Amino acid sequence: MAERLRIIHCFRAPVGGLFRHVLDLSGEQAAIGHEVGFVIDSTVADPLTESRLEKAAQHLSLGIARLPMGRLPGPRDIKTSRDISRLVRARGADVLHGHGAKGGAYARLAARELRNGDGRPATFYTPHGGSLHYSPASPQGFIYTGIEKLLARYTDGLIFESDFIRRLYDRRVGAPGVPRKVVPNALRPGDFTPHVPEPDAADFLFVGELRRLKGVDVLLEALARLLAHRPVRAIVVGAGPDAAAFAQMTRELQLGAAVAFPGAMPARSAFPKARTLVVPSRAESMPYVVLEAAAAGMPLIATDVGGIPEIVDGTDTPLIGAADVDALAAAMQQSLDAPDVAQARAQRLQAAVAARFTVDRAANSVLAFYRDCMDR
Repeated sequence: MAERLRIIHCFRAPVGGLFRHVLDLSGEQAAIGHEVGFVIDSTVADPLTESRLEKAAQHLSLGIARLPMGRLPGPRDIKTSRDISRLVRARGADVLHGHGAKGGAYARLAARELRNGDGRPATFYTPHGGSLHYSPASPQGFIYTGIEKLLARYTDGLIFESDFIRRLYDRRVGAPGVPRKVVPNALRPGDFTPHVPEPDAADFLFVGELRRLKGVDVLLEALARLLAHRPVRAIVVGAGPDAAAFAQMTRELQLGAAVAFPGAMPARSAFPKARTLVVPSRAESMPYVVLEAAAAGMPLIATDVGGIPEIVDGTDTPLIGAADVDALAAAMQQSLDAPDVAQARAQRLQAAVAARFTVDRAANSVLAFYRDCMDR
């Protein structure tokens, strides 16, 4: 093995696809023989997160440090970034890898603090969408784009989990001269366990954060149209800021028992509860739930946004337009009318992702990029 690296991953909230990405990457890095640690937010705590962190601690020889990390920019960020710089120096890290807009900001502010010291770690940033989803014409988008441009000067390498996000970052931020590489989100061998619906499985499933960006409102409207002509059921798995609004919308559409909101759970635990996964997002980067459903051979209905076209590239899996209730209702109707066709298409997509999206390939690609940038 090449020289062992001491790697610290910095990210705010240990939830969602970003957390899955870091868990997979750090686990593979540790398995190869590198020393790995986390710096995360101290204010996020729930039983599922804690159980995942407890399991992750088994491969994190540099430990898990928890510091207060606000979702929005604020004065306290300076103190947190300085605390991170002291921690990184104490751990003797070779690599500091920030994930997400806030984790990337902390990592690069810490790198700024360390820039004049001996043994400054190489600093990398993976955006994961985040602030790039805001329109540059909006006040938030204007501020976040400005921050990204300022922080680019403290970045040794950019790693994107989809080519879509790379193109978006290049258009919004630029950062000429900073090396960059696309390393897609990846799948573990266990992800390829076949999808077997429960006997009383619902027709459709949504898994994700409950907010308008994810298109749950579009799904509810499409479901109401189908329900006017035939019995149909859906399960909406997740939690989020718009949960109450979606519950109210369910009542207004008189969906009643046709929709269940069981709360958050891992995607793999949710898959058997339905026959077809619906991903009606208005925006995405490289969603794990699509990769996981594809790996399981679960029929899929998804929108043509973000990195989703990169996942289905080269297959006959159709995608629909975002925020298009008519298109979503039609796709759901086709799935109900021809389940065998949908299942055969899902099997072909499964074979395609098995050949392209693997954790070992992704981890080795990231490590090679670390070393290339460090050599520079």
